[in-house]
Amino acid sequence: MTVSLDRLKSTRVLAVLRAPSPDSALRAADALVDGGVTGLEITFSTPDAPAVIRALDEKYGDRIYVGAGTVTTQEQATRAAEAGAKFLVSPGTRENLTRAMKDTGLIVMTGALSPSEVMAAVEYGTDVVKIFPASLGGPAFLTALRGPFPTVPLMPTGGVSPENIGEWFAAGAIAVGAGSDLVSSAALTAGDWAAITRRAEAYAASGVGA
Repeated sequence: MTVSLDRLKSTRVLAVLRAPSPDSALRAADALVDGGVTGLEITFSTPDAPAVIRALDEKYGDRIYVGAGTVTTQEQATRAAEAGAKFLVSPGTRENLTRAMKDTGLIVMTGALSPSEVMAAVEYGTDVVKIFPASLGGPAFLTALRGPFPTVPLMPTGGVSPENIGEWFAAGAIAVGAGSDLVSSAALTAGDWAAITRRAEAYAASGVGA
C-alpha cells in the first residue's frame, strides 16, 4: 500500500518534544502551536506520552500533525495508535518493530545513518527514513545520500536550526525534525513557554509553511 506523505511535506518541521511531565508537554505543545510549528512528535521518554497525544488530538484535531517518537517496542506503537497518533518515529530500525509499526496503518519513520541502514529501513517497509543524528554530517551528508537513494524520503533530525533549515531542504529533505534547538531542556525546566514560542516563530519565519 502506498501511503500519502503530503501532510508531512506540508508540515515540514516536526518538533521532537521530550518533556519531564505530561503537563509540561502540553504547555510546550501549546507554545509551539502559538509560534507556528504544528508538527508535534511526543516522545515516549515523556511520561504518559499516549495521554499527551490523546489530549492534543482532542484539543487541536487537524490543526496539528501529532505523533509518537522514540518508539522502541510494539506495545508503544499500539498504544500511540490507539491514542490518536498520526505517525510513529523510532530512533533506529529493527525489522520486527518496523513491521509492527506498519501494522498500525500510520506513517512510519525509522532511524538510520549509514547507507546500509537506509537500505535495511527501506527493505523493512519504513515510509520515511529518519537520518539521525544528522548533525554528524550536516546537509552535505544528506546530499551525498541522495545519490544512491534519490527516491527515498529522508528526514534529518539533529543539527537543524532556523539558520540552516533552508540548506536541509535544498539537500533533499522531505521534512526535518528539531529537538533541543527548538524546545530546550532549560525552557522546559523553567516553564518558559514564551521562549519556546519565540523559537517556534524563528522556525516559522525561516519558511516552515513554505
